[in-house]
Amino acid sequence: MNTNKKINYSLVLSAYLQMSRIILFVFIVLLFLTSCGKKTEEDLLLEFMEDIGRFAEKKDLDSIMLSFAADYADFKGRDKWRSKAMIDQYFKQYRGIVIHVLSSWIEEIKPLEASIQTEVALSSGIAKVFRKLVKFSTDNYRLKIKLIKRNKTWKIKYAEWRYVSLEELYPESLSIFNKIFKIDSK
Repeated sequence: MNTNKKINYSLVLSAYLQMSRIILFVFIVLLFLTSCGKKTEEDLLLEFMEDIGRFAEKKDLDSIMLSFAADYADFKGRDKWRSKAMIDQYFKQYRGIVIHVLSSWIEEIKPLEASIQTEVALSSGIAKVFRKLVKFSTDNYRLKIKLIKRNKTWKIKYAEWRYVSLEELYPESLSIFNKIFKIDSK
Protein backbone atom coordinates (compact mmCIF):
# COMPACT_ATOMS: atom_id res chain seq x y z
CA MET A 1 0.00 0.00 0.00
CA ASN A 2 2.80 2.35 0.81
CA THR A 3 4.24 1.88 -2.67
CA ASN A 4 0.92 2.85 -4.29
CA LYS A 5 0.85 6.11 -2.36
CA LYS A 6 4.35 7.00 -3.59
CA ILE A 7 3.31 6.26 -7.16
CA ASN A 8 0.19 8.39 -6.75
CA TYR A 9 2.19 11.25 -5.28
CA SER A 10 4.67 10.87 -8.09
CA LEU A 11 1.88 11.03 -10.69
CA VAL A 12 0.32 14.03 -8.99
CA LEU A 13 3.65 15.81 -8.81
CA SER A 14 4.38 15.05 -12.45
CA ALA A 15 0.95 16.31 -13.54
CA TYR A 16 1.40 19.44 -11.42
CA LEU A 17 4.80 20.19 -12.98
CA GLN A 18 3.41 19.58 -16.46
CA MET A 19 0.48 21.95 -15.80
CA SER A 20 2.87 24.57 -14.35
CA ARG A 21 4.98 24.43 -17.49
CA ILE A 22 1.91 24.89 -19.69
CA ILE A 23 0.69 27.85 -17.62
CA LEU A 24 4.16 29.41 -17.66
CA PHE A 25 4.39 28.94 -21.43
CA VAL A 26 0.96 30.53 -21.99
CA PHE A 27 1.90 33.43 -19.69
CA ILE A 28 5.16 34.06 -21.59
CA VAL A 29 3.37 33.95 -24.96
CA LEU A 30 0.73 36.40 -23.74
CA LEU A 31 3.38 38.70 -22.29
CA PHE A 32 5.30 38.61 -25.57
CA LEU A 33 2.18 39.33 -27.63
CA THR A 34 1.14 42.27 -25.48
CA SER A 35 4.62 43.78 -25.41
CA CYS A 36 4.90 43.49 -29.19
CA GLY A 37 1.45 44.96 -29.69
CA LYS A 38 0.62 47.26 -32.54
CA LYS A 39 1.37 50.92 -31.93
CA THR A 40 -1.61 53.16 -31.31
CA GLU A 41 -2.45 56.10 -33.55
CA GLU A 42 -1.32 58.37 -30.72
CA ASP A 43 2.09 56.65 -30.65
CA LEU A 44 2.39 56.99 -34.43
CA LEU A 45 1.50 60.69 -34.35
CA LEU A 46 4.02 61.51 -31.62
CA GLU A 47 6.73 59.53 -33.44
CA PHE A 48 5.82 61.41 -36.63
CA MET A 49 6.48 64.72 -34.87
CA GLU A 50 9.82 63.48 -33.51
CA ASP A 51 10.81 62.31 -37.00
CA ILE A 52 10.15 65.75 -38.45
CA GLY A 53 12.42 67.26 -35.78
CA ARG A 54 15.18 64.81 -36.72
CA PHE A 55 14.73 65.60 -40.41
CA ALA A 56 15.08 69.32 -39.67
CA GLU A 57 18.27 68.79 -37.64
CA LYS A 58 19.73 66.86 -40.58
CA LYS A 59 18.47 69.52 -43.01
CA ASP A 60 16.67 66.72 -44.86
CA LEU A 61 14.30 68.91 -46.85
CA ASP A 62 13.02 66.06 -49.03
CA SER A 63 11.88 64.02 -46.01
CA ILE A 64 10.26 67.08 -44.45
CA MET A 65 8.35 67.79 -47.64
CA LEU A 66 7.12 64.18 -47.81
CA SER A 67 5.47 64.90 -44.44
CA PHE A 68 3.33 67.69 -45.95
CA ALA A 69 -0.02 67.04 -47.60
CA ALA A 70 -0.34 68.18 -51.21
CA ASP A 71 -2.90 70.81 -50.10
CA TYR A 72 -0.82 72.04 -47.13
CA ALA A 73 -1.08 75.67 -46.06
CA ASP A 74 0.31 77.53 -43.06
CA PHE A 75 -1.20 80.35 -41.03
CA LYS A 76 0.34 82.95 -43.40
CA GLY A 77 -1.15 81.31 -46.47
CA ARG A 78 2.06 79.68 -47.73
CA ASP A 79 1.40 76.51 -49.68
CA LYS A 80 3.64 73.46 -49.67
CA TRP A 81 6.06 74.84 -52.27
CA ARG A 82 6.39 78.32 -50.76
CA SER A 83 6.96 76.64 -47.40
CA LYS A 84 9.66 74.49 -48.97
CA ALA A 85 11.42 77.63 -50.21
CA MET A 86 11.16 79.20 -46.73
CA ILE A 87 12.60 76.10 -45.03
CA ASP A 88 15.37 75.83 -47.63
CA GLN A 89 16.30 79.48 -47.06
CA TYR A 90 16.45 78.86 -43.31
CA PHE A 91 18.71 75.82 -43.83
CA LYS A 92 21.05 77.87 -46.02
CA GLN A 93 21.12 80.75 -43.55
CA TYR A 94 21.96 78.73 -40.41
CA ARG A 95 24.78 76.26 -40.02
CA GLY A 96 23.68 73.93 -37.24
CA ILE A 97 20.16 73.28 -36.12
CA VAL A 98 19.22 71.64 -32.84
CA ILE A 99 15.59 70.95 -32.02
CA HIS A 100 14.44 69.83 -28.60
CA VAL A 101 10.83 68.69 -28.55
CA LEU A 102 9.78 69.85 -25.09
CA SER A 103 6.29 68.40 -25.10
CA SER A 104 3.64 67.28 -27.55
CA TRP A 105 0.04 66.43 -26.95
CA ILE A 106 -2.78 65.35 -29.16
CA GLU A 107 -5.73 67.70 -28.94
CA GLU A 108 -8.03 65.64 -31.13
CA ILE A 109 -7.80 62.43 -33.06
CA LYS A 110 -10.29 60.98 -35.52
CA PRO A 111 -9.80 58.15 -37.99
CA LEU A 112 -8.63 60.47 -40.79
CA GLU A 113 -7.61 63.68 -39.05
CA ALA A 114 -5.88 64.88 -35.92
CA SER A 115 -4.57 68.03 -34.29
CA ILE A 116 -1.43 68.29 -32.20
CA GLN A 117 0.25 70.99 -30.18
CA THR A 118 3.94 70.85 -29.53
CA GLU A 119 6.49 73.12 -27.91
CA VAL A 120 10.06 73.11 -29.11
CA ALA A 121 13.34 74.80 -28.18
CA LEU A 122 15.28 75.65 -31.33
CA SER A 123 18.88 76.73 -31.56
CA SER A 124 20.89 77.24 -34.68
CA GLY A 125 24.07 78.70 -36.07
CA ILE A 126 26.45 80.10 -33.49
CA ALA A 127 23.92 79.46 -30.71
CA LYS A 128 24.57 75.74 -31.14
CA VAL A 129 28.22 76.26 -30.20
CA PHE A 130 27.57 78.54 -27.23
CA ARG A 131 24.39 77.09 -25.78
CA LYS A 132 26.28 75.21 -23.05
CA LEU A 133 28.06 78.39 -21.99
CA VAL A 134 24.98 80.57 -22.13
CA LYS A 135 22.77 77.78 -20.71
CA PHE A 136 19.78 78.58 -22.89
CA SER A 137 20.39 80.28 -26.16
CA THR A 138 17.20 79.04 -27.78
CA ASP A 139 14.08 80.26 -29.46
CA ASN A 140 11.00 78.54 -28.13
CA TYR A 141 7.96 77.96 -30.29
CA ARG A 142 4.47 76.62 -29.80
CA LEU A 143 3.19 74.84 -32.88
CA LYS A 144 -0.39 73.92 -33.68
CA ILE A 145 -0.58 71.31 -36.39
CA LYS A 146 -3.53 69.75 -38.17
CA LEU A 147 -2.91 66.41 -39.81
CA ILE A 148 -4.80 64.23 -42.24
CA LYS A 149 -4.41 60.56 -42.93
CA ARG A 150 -3.99 59.57 -46.54
CA ASN A 151 -3.11 56.07 -47.71
CA LYS A 152 -2.55 55.02 -44.06
CA THR A 153 0.06 57.77 -43.60
CA TRP A 154 -0.23 60.95 -41.53
CA LYS A 155 0.50 64.22 -43.41
CA ILE A 156 0.60 67.81 -42.19
CA LYS A 157 -2.29 69.77 -43.68
CA TYR A 158 -1.98 73.03 -41.71
CA ALA A 159 0.52 74.55 -39.31
CA GLU A 160 0.82 77.68 -37.27
CA TRP A 161 3.51 78.68 -34.83
CA ARG A 162 4.51 81.51 -32.59
CA TYR A 163 7.46 82.41 -30.45
CA VAL A 164 6.95 81.86 -26.71
CA SER A 165 9.14 83.08 -23.89
CA LEU A 166 10.32 80.80 -21.10
CA GLU A 167 7.56 82.21 -18.91
CA GLU A 168 4.93 81.26 -21.52
CA LEU A 169 6.00 77.62 -21.86
CA TYR A 170 3.56 75.11 -20.46
CA PRO A 171 4.73 73.65 -17.12
CA GLU A 172 5.58 70.24 -18.61
CA SER A 173 7.66 71.92 -21.34
CA LEU A 174 9.45 74.16 -18.86
CA SER A 175 10.30 71.16 -16.70
CA ILE A 176 11.86 69.35 -19.68
CA PHE A 177 13.63 72.56 -20.77
CA ASN A 178 15.17 72.90 -17.30
CA LYS A 179 16.36 69.29 -17.39
CA ILE A 180 17.87 69.61 -20.87
CA PHE A 181 19.74 72.81 -20.04
CA LYS A 182 20.37 71.85 -16.40
CA ILE A 183 18.68 74.91 -14.95
CA ASP A 184 17.82 74.84 -11.25
CA SER A 185 14.12 75.70 -10.98
CA LYS A 186 14.29 76.86 -7.33
